[in-house]
Amino acid sequence: MELENDTQISEFLLLGFSEKPELQPFLFGLFLSMYLITVCGNLLLILAVSSDPHLHTPMYFFLANLSFADICFTTTTIPKMLVNIQTQRKVITYDSCIMQIYFFTLFIGLDNFLLTVMAYDRFVAICHPLHYMVIMNPRLCGLLVLVSWIISALHSLLENLMVLRLSFRTVLEIPHFFCELNQIIQLACSDTFFNDVVIYFATVLLVGCPLAGILYSYFKIVSSIHGISSAEGKYKAFSTCASHLSVVSLFYCTGLGVYLSSAAPQSSHASAVASVMYTVVTPMLNPFIYSLRNKDIMGALHIFFRGKP
Repeated sequence: MELENDTQISEFLLLGFSEKPELQPFLFGLFLSMYLITVCGNLLLILAVSSDPHLHTPMYFFLANLSFADICFTTTTIPKMLVNIQTQRKVITYDSCIMQIYFFTLFIGLDNFLLTVMAYDRFVAICHPLHYMVIMNPRLCGLLVLVSWIISALHSLLENLMVLRLSFRTVLEIPHFFCELNQIIQLACSDTFFNDVVIYFATVLLVGCPLAGILYSYFKIVSSIHGISSAEGKYKAFSTCASHLSVVSLFYCTGLGVYLSSAAPQSSHASAVASVMYTVVTPMLNPFIYSLRNKDIMGALHIFFRGKP
């Protein structure tokens, strides 16, 4: 088994979406606009939460961390793609590719864990409202975020180390707009059995377990809401979860779409297009989902820009 990487490899080619020259200005404008909206929207949400003392609660603390992760998540892939489109070059160095895999895996994992933590927060708020501030104390909130960072970083490091042991051909074309882990492994010319095993167990443990936690939290939440007698009380309780439930559905459904498209034969282009949904569209929509119908966020932004309520 080959354990060392081919020393001749210095760069890969990212094929992107289309090689048609007439489409490049459109793709550049589209993704630049989406990237700027994503960064600005999530930055505004972070500023709103940090500037308003009324939003210094566990729910908004986790939301600010999610927005930061989304900014980093998108910045890992989109700027490089924009540079490649603008310069008409598709090259990414081997070192840059490895770094991109590391940070992409880190921040998508962090998103996953933060959404799970936010589900637990909603579970405590609705099922144990009288003990909410005692249970969700600042120490526990900070610990939950720290553990999410540590697990995501360790998992990303493991995946990177597994990639570093692979050998590749001298010329390697990646049918994607970024260095996606599964695509890189599929293009290796050495044995990838252990890489596949690591990905399988990581998916079961780091995706399946958080998803199970989210489902259990919402099962208990629905049971508690069902026990509320008044319709107004039910609506108020559910409205506190609606935004999070929308983001969770968007995150996991787009991830499932990418998995299904990559599993289909001759699906490299379809997989790249599907990846746009969770790498660009989901982080872009998150601040809108959380703020448009949230009077607290809108009020905080109003105060931030105008300096008065």
